Amino acid sequence: MAKEVYSELMKEVEEGKFVWTGELEPEKAGSVESVVQAAKDLKGHVIACNVTDSPQSFATLSSLVAAYKIQEEAGMEAVYQLRCSDRNRIALQADVLGAGVMGIKNILALTGDHVALGDTPDAKPVYDLDSTTLSYMIRKIVDEGKDLAGNEIAEPPKMHIGAAGAPGAAVLQAEAYKVKRKVKAGAEFIQTQVIYLPEVLDNFFKELGDLGVPVFVGIFPAKSYGAAKFFDEAVAGVDVPPDYLKNLKKTKEIKDKAKRKEEVDRVNVEYFTGFLEHLKDTPATGCHMMAVGYPRIIPALKKVVE
Repeated sequence: MAKEVYSELMKEVEEGKFVWTGELEPEKAGSVESVVQAAKDLKGHVIACNVTDSPQSFATLSSLVAAYKIQEEAGMEAVYQLRCSDRNRIALQADVLGAGVMGIKNILALTGDHVALGDTPDAKPVYDLDSTTLSYMIRKIVDEGKDLAGNEIAEPPKMHIGAAGAPGAAVLQAEAYKVKRKVKAGAEFIQTQVIYLPEVLDNFFKELGDLGVPVFVGIFPAKSYGAAKFFDEAVAGVDVPPDYLKNLKKTKEIKDKAKRKEEVDRVNVEYFTGFLEHLKDTPATGCHMMAVGYPRIIPALKKVVE
């Protein structure tokens, strides 16, 4: 961890609090109105929000612009996601420096999904760097005021660097090695991909050992059966419990919209109460809430760890 603390997110970590972060997804649009409103809806529930960078390689509004606007217009601290699949080191450095000018204090360094997975499969992938070397580059910029080539950078930005971990990876030992490599390269916190099963979480922490940086565990309370089913079928390394899926599926039979919402909330609170109670007994520093567009569920879940 850096000697200085630059962001509210890392300040809460330093104070020993259980930290809650959220997630925002800019749309394929020339407006930030919806993502700013989503940030306003999350304010008070989480300390900071990830702003996704073209997730699954579906081209969207710039995550850098969206991160700046949610900080300026919603007063929500951003965790700016920056992926390597679309940019070489020159472009990555330019975005890091730009983020500093815009007052962004947290960056999540990502390798990024291959462009063939998205809605513009003819795009040319870049991958000049990966998430580890990107973390190292940002660390050099922040700490030394130099780029990867050793060139001096005037007035380098001050920010914290995060990286991702995949507890459900097919080869967990290899994934743990990659996470440790990212930390060694300069990552100051880890946010995990979605986890539903306590045993997956336990195996991940067992393989990591004493990592030395905070870990925010990703969860996805689904606001519909369709969303949960998509994660189970389409997101690599994520297994959604059959009983949870079954209970969400039953909510589709409820005709009254308000009652259906209530039952969806009940199913999520019931399932994640047990998960979060288990989470409290692990080395996790906090919870990364990926339920985009579902802020109403957060207060009930936060009560579990308070």
